[in-house]
Amino acid sequence: MKKLTLALTFGALTAPAIAHAECGEVSVAEMNWASGQIITNITAFLMEQGYGCDVKIVQSATTTAITSLAENNEPDIVPELWVNSAQAYFRLEEEGKVRKAADVFAEGGSENWWVPSYLVEEHPELATIEGVLANPELVGGRFHNCPDGWGCRIANDNLVQAFEFEEHGMDVFNHGSGETLPASMASAYENREPWFGYYWGPTAVLGRYDMVAVDMGPYDADIHACNQTQDCENPRKSSYPAAPVLTVVTTDFAERNPDIFELVSNISFGTQELSNLLAWQKDNAASAEEAAVHFLTTNTDTWSGWVNDAATERLSGLIE
Repeated sequence: MKKLTLALTFGALTAPAIAHAECGEVSVAEMNWASGQIITNITAFLMEQGYGCDVKIVQSATTTAITSLAENNEPDIVPELWVNSAQAYFRLEEEGKVRKAADVFAEGGSENWWVPSYLVEEHPELATIEGVLANPELVGGRFHNCPDGWGCRIANDNLVQAFEFEEHGMDVFNHGSGETLPASMASAYENREPWFGYYWGPTAVLGRYDMVAVDMGPYDADIHACNQTQDCENPRKSSYPAAPVLTVVTTDFAERNPDIFELVSNISFGTQELSNLLAWQKDNAASAEEAAVHFLTTNTDTWSGWVNDAATERLSGLIE
């Protein structure tokens, strides 16, 4: 465990003996939320220690990553891209600039507006957005919104307008970071206080607390597509769809490094598997690197199916 932690933290075991000229430098996005950070650390470790890559981790977020791919053709690899919140991805894919490597969430991701189950038990009308907006005081009169840089922020801002939050007396609190949003949910739940806001899964906080997804009405693909854009002229009502969550690779990188493209194409997590890992991280106040260590040392059967035989041999003596 100590040896693996050192390798993750300092790159101490990236020895010249395992270097591969055909891999070289690889840039990998690290999203600014827990699951994205863990997935990037797992991916980077397997590339460095199994394939001899020189990995550069690039701090990013949904909007930042898709803009950089469009304008700069980098980073080489973007794990956990929520493409429903990054519509430009589909244009880039059609133009042949990027490729889908994997559904990094095997069952897809969920995006919803949520209220605690104990509120719905006391006030069943809060299970629908109409009931919430008719009774804003029951949810604290506040909607907990995404931070800047998250793709959901654009959609939520448009939906707030479409559902006429201001006219219904509902304030919007825009969180400043990815830490304060789930912390507000956890604090409210543990104190059995009102809470209403956006979150996604799989995540530790939704695995730990019994929340009810508010019925936002039917999903309309065209309306949702407009709501995802900052210049949507006519925001309208639509629920969120089930979200494909991908690992995306630039076409240039996939063509020059097929072994790494194959690796990241294999990396995928089940919803419960990832939720359990996120809950472990939360319960142990662990960093993303420490959570990656925990996964790698306790899920050998899983990651060994992701890497090729040569990488398996290199990694077998390191991960004990």
